[in-house]
Amino acid sequence: MQDSVQAFSEIFRLDGNPAGPLSGRTFGAKDLFDIAGHQTGCGNPDWAATHEPALTTAPAVQALLDAGATLLGKTHTDELAYSLMGVNAHYGTPLNTAAPDRVPGGSSSGSVAATAAGLVDIGLGTDTGGSVRLPASFSGVYGIRTTHGRLSLAATMALAPSFDTLGWFARDPHALAQAGEAYGIGSLEQDIGHLQSLRLIKATDAFELASVQTQQALGPGLARLEDFFATAQALPITNGSLTDWRETFRVCQAAEIWQEHGEWIRRSQPDFGPGVRERFEMAASITSGMTRKALDARAEMRNELLDLMGNDGLLVLPTSPGPAPLRDADETALGGFRQAALELLSPAGLAGLPQISIPVGMVDGAPVGLSMIAPAGRDEWLLGLAQNLFSARP
Repeated sequence: MQDSVQAFSEIFRLDGNPAGPLSGRTFGAKDLFDIAGHQTGCGNPDWAATHEPALTTAPAVQALLDAGATLLGKTHTDELAYSLMGVNAHYGTPLNTAAPDRVPGGSSSGSVAATAAGLVDIGLGTDTGGSVRLPASFSGVYGIRTTHGRLSLAATMALAPSFDTLGWFARDPHALAQAGEAYGIGSLEQDIGHLQSLRLIKATDAFELASVQTQQALGPGLARLEDFFATAQALPITNGSLTDWRETFRVCQAAEIWQEHGEWIRRSQPDFGPGVRERFEMAASITSGMTRKALDARAEMRNELLDLMGNDGLLVLPTSPGPAPLRDADETALGGFRQAALELLSPAGLAGLPQISIPVGMVDGAPVGLSMIAPAGRDEWLLGLAQNLFSARP
């Protein structure tokens, strides 16, 4: 394999079970997952220098190997996964083949780049604040963030454990669902009648956060969903402000991140790139009082979202406010976009819900994705809808 898009931090081959259902499929694993005998670098050279090679392989990786997929290597990540743009000051920015003048998104940047470029069939990543969903939208592929706690993240670098989830990319929804099968999620064949009986909720406040061009580009995909479901409603996610949801997410996540990594940062004094450095400094400034207040707000927001969705609701919203920022954008522009994107990405994170991003449109020659959020543990609904509505089965 020739890494034409700078997606891989290390290239090697581990063959999967030749009799497994994923035999013939290939995947890359984000460099947060331990793979026995290999260094887990987590996107930062100081992390790599202060940690020994892994002794075991993460269950998330082993499940795909056991199902027959062949691992082609470890893929780049933003530093300690604490970003969303895919820019790494130490290792560069993987190429977004769908929009070469734009960033690929992160922190699962290498996995999405390898998938979009056709180097692998499945790109394995993690999603804490949007690190699968946003790159999927930016790069024109399918991406799913699974229900929090449903799938193991053992032997994987933690960022913020109450938000961290397993996720993956694919160029078509059949491959996305095949990976789900390897993790025991649902069936490739979904009961269309059952799916049609679900209640579609268009998140009006979320759509208002997307650019007019993005709303227009998502229109045909949204219409396809509205035509499919027996019941379609238009309601806001919250009676308050999604900016407040973003800020609650920011504080809760930052407090957990500093609890996870603060001691290592104080001891090792690592070299972080622009943006990442400032985010860790912010995380260090979060007080216990700020954390308690944010946790109370998180509980209220989670209950508000769960009440809205019930047991049969599917929330549809833009994955991103617009297409990916340009590769030559400065940190101020990238940071501003990140803040805007988190208003759309934080609801699923705060409530621990699964979310899928589906490539349905283009804005200024670059992809934009449409998202659906399902109730906890209903990841298979998302995989089934993507298969039945957005691509013919190969």
